[in-house]
Amino acid sequence: KSGDAIEVAKRALNEISGKKSCARDAKETQRDFGVRKGEPIGVAVTIRGQDAIELAKRLFEAKGNQLKGRSFDEFGNFSFGIKEHIDIPGVKYDPTIGILGLDISMALTRPGYNIRVRSKHKASVGKSHRITAKEAKEFVSKEFGVTMV
Repeated sequence: KSGDAIEVAKRALNEISGKKSCARDAKETQRDFGVRKGEPIGVAVTIRGQDAIELAKRLFEAKGNQLKGRSFDEFGNFSFGIKEHIDIPGVKYDPTIGILGLDISMALTRPGYNIRVRSKHKASVGKSHRITAKEAKEFVSKEFGVTMV
């Protein structure tokens, strides 16, 4: 059951992003939802640099260039949903895919932030180098013309 839906979601995400998507597995079993540990339950794609900026513009346009203030967390990350993927400019309806909703999560970081996640010589990132929710809101408003609701 989940296999067909995952493949359809992969094709849709490949079409939207222009990048190769990958399936994400369940970390633990949830009997109520019929999900077993290790079973693919979602699809994700990582996009960086100029490609990420271009895709973000299209995604914000699909959202009407508006975001809720509570979409931002304390570390400058933000998420929002799109009800139908065909609302994204440049995406055409495909009867084999149908209509899918998306949850988009974006993480903003400053250069040098990878010292926290690299494999050797990890270090903590100072408070002044972290991005706050206020800074993230200002950046998104200025760079993409998004208004906060």
